[in-house]
Amino acid sequence: MPEHTHPGPAGRPSRPLRLGVCGPVGTGKSSLIALLCRELAGRLELAVVTNDIYTDEDARFLRSAGVLAPERIRAVETGACPHTAIRDDISANLTAVEELEEEFAGLDLVLIESGGDNLTATFSPALVDAQVFVLDVAGGGDVARKGGPGIERADLLVVNKTDLAPYVGVDVARMLADATSARGERPVIGLSRTDRASIDALVAWVDDVRRSRAAGIHVPVDPGPMARHVHAHQH
Repeated sequence: MPEHTHPGPAGRPSRPLRLGVCGPVGTGKSSLIALLCRELAGRLELAVVTNDIYTDEDARFLRSAGVLAPERIRAVETGACPHTAIRDDISANLTAVEELEEEFAGLDLVLIESGGDNLTATFSPALVDAQVFVLDVAGGGDVARKGGPGIERADLLVVNKTDLAPYVGVDVARMLADATSARGERPVIGLSRTDRASIDALVAWVDDVRRSRAAGIHVPVDPGPMARHVHAHQH
C-alpha cells in the first residue's frame, strides 16, 4: 500500500512534495525521473510534469517506458527558453501540477522536469519545494568546478552516468570532489543505473526530503537568479 502523506498539524503541508529536476541537455533528467518512478511507484503515489519547447517528447519517453500510468504524466510545451516556464512565468507548470493534484487525490510526490538548458537554469521556489540539478560525466570532468547557481545551491547535485567515465576520460572521484567543494555541506550523489548503492542513496535522499517537509522542517531554497545566463541554449 502506498504510504500517503496525510494533512498534518497546522503549519505543515497537506499537498504532495513537488520536486524539480533540471540541468543541461543530455544529462539524463528523463532517465533519472524514470528511475525514481520505478523505485518509488510501489509505495508512493506519483505524477510527472515534463517541459519541452515545441513537443511532448520527454513525456512520450516516460509513457513508453511504462513507469507510470500515462494519464499521470503531463507535458508542458514552453514555446520559449526552457528556464522561462520554470522560473520567470511558472503559470503553465503550476496549472499542470495543480490539475494532477486535483485529479489524483492522495499524491505523495510530483516530479517536474525542466526542458534541457545550460548550467544556469533553476526552478522558482514558488513552483517546487526542492530541486535536483543534474550533470553527467560526458559533459566533462571540469563542469562541476565551474559552478553556477544550480551546481552550487540546488538541494541536491547528481553527477550522472558515472559508469561511462572510463569511456570519456573523466576521473569521477575528482569530479565529485570538485562538486563537493563547490557546494559546501549540500549533498552530491554520483549516480549510475548499474550501481545499486548510488540508486539507494538517491531514493533515501528523496525520502528524507519528504519526511523533513511533512515535519515542517524543510524550507524551499532559491538557488538564485540566473545572473550569468546567456542565450546560447542547446535546443
